[in-house]
Amino acid sequence: MTDATRAGGALDATALRERTRELLAAHPPATTDRLDFLRARFDAGLAWVHFPEGLGGLGAPRALQAVVDAELEAAGAPDNDPRRIGIGLGMAAPTILGYGTDEQKRRFLRPLWTGEEVWCQLFSEPGAGSDLAALGTRAVREGDGWVVNGQKVWTSSAHVARWAILIARTDPDAPKHRGITYFVCDMTDPGVDVRPLRQITGEAEFNEVFLTDVRIPDAHRLGDVGDGWRVAQTTLMNERVSIGGMRIPREGGMIGPVAKTWRERPELRTHDLHQRLLTLWVEAEVARLSGERLRQQLVAGQPGHEGSAMKLGFARLNQEISGLEIELLGEEGLLYDDWTMRRPDKVDFTGRDAGYRYLRSKGNSIEGGTTEVLLNIVAERVLGLPSEPRTDKDVAWKDLAR
Repeated sequence: MTDATRAGGALDATALRERTRELLAAHPPATTDRLDFLRARFDAGLAWVHFPEGLGGLGAPRALQAVVDAELEAAGAPDNDPRRIGIGLGMAAPTILGYGTDEQKRRFLRPLWTGEEVWCQLFSEPGAGSDLAALGTRAVREGDGWVVNGQKVWTSSAHVARWAILIARTDPDAPKHRGITYFVCDMTDPGVDVRPLRQITGEAEFNEVFLTDVRIPDAHRLGDVGDGWRVAQTTLMNERVSIGGMRIPREGGMIGPVAKTWRERPELRTHDLHQRLLTLWVEAEVARLSGERLRQQLVAGQPGHEGSAMKLGFARLNQEISGLEIELLGEEGLLYDDWTMRRPDKVDFTGRDAGYRYLRSKGNSIEGGTTEVLLNIVAERVLGLPSEPRTDKDVAWKDLAR
């Protein structure tokens, strides 16, 4: 890269446009294999422009990613199907960048971004969902690695994942938050058993995962032994930002289909439904703009607990909007397209019918942190209200009542 491509030591929008056009000239989207193009884009530093050079980025301001994306979209370049690999992009990647070794970053980030390797998240357990720090999956040191036994639940994409981010208890004698270690788990290990969880939609997008003598090399540990809870906070905060702060256009997301139906089906309109639609449309637009503001704040550093508030609003809005859509459609809203048991590799809210949106949105208040837990986080860490009494904070995990 020449000095002319930098402004004041940092890449500017003009330099990034030039670099993107060079990529397009060298790898024309119309004649280049999709995967080859994505690999070339990563190697050119145009995957995550704010990541370091050599890891899919150029050390540029995060806000300039929009410049690259606009150029590529205008040229008809393929994307990496972010909805299919959202856990890798939104949760695993920032955690690996923050806590991984140089070797781990080189090994995992490129195939993660191109979608060659799908990731899942092995956090929640049957007895440790809302109180995640109470998890009981054990990792015991054996030679130069760890042997893991336990059960995880509500694991999206486990049935198609190559890797998983995993937290497990490595010191039962320490208080629950201090005896956890963070790992990268190979989902092809023979001790990993993935079983579908059929949902109210008829699909099995979630899974339960049983871990029996799963062997993880110590080289696949992220962060220090016993420091897994701190590492996990990076994952959880990024998860809530990725769920609640997604970049969408005006009338994108759940409000789009309702607004479209309202315009195209005047015979369905009533005064009451009109008032409710206007209210929800405004709230959806406020949420969209708040998400944009949150993403701009990320330019300055790590995500904060504001992402929890965004995720709270996302869940409530989706459920209220989908409920309004069912009422607007009347008898049509009671129909459901297909109850066939499937194991999809991504969630498609806008590509299915109203019945699917209504049923699937019920899970929004559970996934990515329950509404009740997020209310506590917002109250204590955003608003500064007094914490709830916690009598188990300094008690060894093994002595906790279960």
